[in-house]
Amino acid sequence: MLSQLRIWQLSVKTLFLHPLRSMLTVLGIFIGVASVVWLLAISEGISNEAQRQIEELGATNIILRSRLPVEELSTDTTFWVRYGIRRDDVDALMQIPTVKNALQIRETKREAHFGGITIDSHLVACTPEYAEVMRFEMDNGQFLSDLHVEQRANVCVLAAGTARQFFPVDNPIGKVVRIREVPYVVVGVTKPRTPMAGIGSSLAAQDFANDIYIPLATFWQRIGDRVLFVGAGTRSGEEVELSQITFQVDSTDDVEPTADAIERTMRKLHKTEDYAVVVPLELLEQARTTRLMFMVFMGLIAAVTLGVGGIGIMNIMLATVTERTREIGIRRALGARRADITRQFLAETVVLSIVGGLTGILGGLTCPAVLLWLRGFLEQTMPAAMNNLPNSVQNVTPQIVSWSIPLAFGISVVVGIIFGIYPALRAARMDPIEALRHE
Repeated sequence: MLSQLRIWQLSVKTLFLHPLRSMLTVLGIFIGVASVVWLLAISEGISNEAQRQIEELGATNIILRSRLPVEELSTDTTFWVRYGIRRDDVDALMQIPTVKNALQIRETKREAHFGGITIDSHLVACTPEYAEVMRFEMDNGQFLSDLHVEQRANVCVLAAGTARQFFPVDNPIGKVVRIREVPYVVVGVTKPRTPMAGIGSSLAAQDFANDIYIPLATFWQRIGDRVLFVGAGTRSGEEVELSQITFQVDSTDDVEPTADAIERTMRKLHKTEDYAVVVPLELLEQARTTRLMFMVFMGLIAAVTLGVGGIGIMNIMLATVTERTREIGIRRALGARRADITRQFLAETVVLSIVGGLTGILGGLTCPAVLLWLRGFLEQTMPAAMNNLPNSVQNVTPQIVSWSIPLAFGISVVVGIIFGIYPALRAARMDPIEALRHE
C-alpha cells in the first residue's frame, strides 16, 4: 500500500518538474472532455427544439375518430344511421393513466353566411382546451372560454382563412355570422396554422383553413346529435354524439402504449368497430430519428476529439521515456522490476488524464452561459446571418446531459490508460545496461 502511494506521489512530483509540458498534455484531454459535454449539450438542445416542432404537428396526440362501419354502408335500411363515439366513453377512457387530457370534438360541414358571402365551412364544436392542444395563437380577440361553454353562448371563433373570406378589410370582432340561420357573434380570430400531421399515411392533414369554432354545449343545444345532409335529390342523416376525441400524452414514448390501451377499452365498450384510433407513426419515427442522429453525430465528433487528446498523451509520454532513459536504467540497476516501471509511467498518464478530465468537466459546464452570450453577440454583430439560420438553431438552449459528465470523465481516464500503455511498456522493456550508457 505504501509503495503504491509513493508511486502516485512520484508521478505528481515528476509532472510538476515540467509544468509547461504537463499543461499542454492536460490541454488535449481538457479539450476532448469539454467537447463531449459541450457537443452533447448542444445536440440535446437542438434535438429538443426539433422534437418540440415535431410535437407541434401532433406527435403527442392520439386521435379517436367516429367511423361509419362497413356493414352500415352495405346494409343501410334506416334513414338515420347511429354510430361512433358516445359521451359516456370519455369517462372510461380517462381512466388510462398516461392520458393527460381528452379533448371532445363534434364537427360537421355547414354553410356559413355573412351578408352576401356564403362559404362551405368546417364547423368544429369544442371546448377551450382545443386551442392549447392544437397550439393555436390568437390574431385578434380571444378563443372560446369556460363561460361561453357554461352559458351555451352563441359565439364563434374564425380561423384565419375564414376571416379573410368574410372580412377582407373589416375587423371581424363583434360581427354576426349565421350558420343555418342561427346567429353567432365573432369573439376571436386565430393566426394561420400549419397543417397538423399532414405526412405519410398514418394521419391525414388538417389545414384549419375554413374552420369555425363554437362551444360544444352550444352545438348540442342548437344542432344536436342528429345532422341532416341534403344533396341533389338525396337526403340522409347521421346520429353521432362525438366526432372525435383527441388525447394528449406527456411524451412521444407514451403514444403507442396509450393507443393500445384506448383500442382495448373501446373494444369492450362497442359491439361494432364504429371508431378508429389514429397514431402519427411517421412523426414518432421522425422524432426518434432526429434525436438519434444528433446524438450519434455529436458523439462521433467528441470521440475524435478525445482520440486526438489521447494521441497527444502518447507523444508526450514517448518523449518523456526517451528523456528519462538514464533514470530508468538507474532504477532497474537498483532493483526496480519491469512491472514497477510500467506502473510508474501509467500512473503519470492517469494523473494527466484525471486532471484533464476534471478541468474539462468544469469547462463543459460553462456551455449554456457561453453559448447564450455568443448568440447575443452574433445577433448584434451579424443579424442577417442569424436570421437565415433555422429556428431550431436560433432558439437552441443547450442542456447539459447528466450522464455525459461521468461518461466524459471515464473516457478520459480510459483514453489515458490506453494511450499510455505503449510508452510504459517501452520504458519497462529497456535494457538496463544500454539505458545506463545513454547520454
